[in-house]
Amino acid sequence: MDHERIIHILNYLTRATDEEHGVTIRNIRDHLANSAGMYDVSALTVRRDIERLETAGYHITKTIGAHNTTYYHLTNKSFTVGELRFLVDSVSINKYLSARQKQELIKKFESMCSEAEIRQLISRIELNEAGRVPRDLLGNLDTIHKLISEKRRINFSYGKFDTHQQVIYYDKRRNMLPVKVIYMNERFYLRCFNEETGQFRTYRIDRMKNIKGGEVSKVKPPADEKPQGFVVDVFPPERYEIVTFKIRRYLLDEMIEQLGDTVSSREDFDDPEYAIVRVSCGINRQFYLWVMRYGDGLEIVSPKDIRKGFAEELNKVSDKYSDM
Repeated sequence: MDHERIIHILNYLTRATDEEHGVTIRNIRDHLANSAGMYDVSALTVRRDIERLETAGYHITKTIGAHNTTYYHLTNKSFTVGELRFLVDSVSINKYLSARQKQELIKKFESMCSEAEIRQLISRIELNEAGRVPRDLLGNLDTIHKLISEKRRINFSYGKFDTHQQVIYYDKRRNMLPVKVIYMNERFYLRCFNEETGQFRTYRIDRMKNIKGGEVSKVKPPADEKPQGFVVDVFPPERYEIVTFKIRRYLLDEMIEQLGDTVSSREDFDDPEYAIVRVSCGINRQFYLWVMRYGDGLEIVSPKDIRKGFAEELNKVSDKYSDM
């Protein structure tokens, strides 16, 4: 009975108090009577239970109010309101969670707050939910993380869209070792090591189905090569080069944020509307397609072979419209 009573008191202090709002011994006794059917709890017993909570490490402060009344506050909660609000906003904008999953998670966060703090947790972020949302992603991630921790091989069906906008799954014996999960460009990927070929392969986790674990592998995969500069996507580039760009000034913020800490930039002394940016980049076709996104706002200045490669990609696109 003592443990049950203390838990009720702790839950009440969690929900009803914070640094600005406190409760009295009378409030606690009324709560025990109304919510738990504990009608004969004395004020002395409540004070002793509060002391036990303090001994257990809970930081309960006292303030004196009107008529010399003592108010109790639980102030060492796991998260601050600001931290919880950030978590709630993060859950709210997560496109991989269903509305029900979001609601369940947010309810768990609310259990850590007082009633006054809960009102501050309401997310006011609007989410553009256009696009397909893979509902089985969380289950896939859970299974994959377990297989990685157990060092077991993995097999799965892998899907691709057909012209009827349906995902067609292909069964194939892969028997690879899952190494790590990568999040990039709002997608989750799984990096696997093929023990037979000694090569890494990358798969989109939301395109996986029928994930099954195999035998435990005793092979230690080589260290996955870390990017040596800016990369457009999760797939390894053909090589890395130091690339110099000439960009319009309005793109400078976006370029610095995208290209990372190794980027260097300066004024274009010949044209004040432009800036010069220099950075190590992973070169492949995806890199050229990324440059195309910015139209005439971004120009590859050097090296010459990268500039030439981009011109060739532009010609391929231009040839598609040669009849115009």
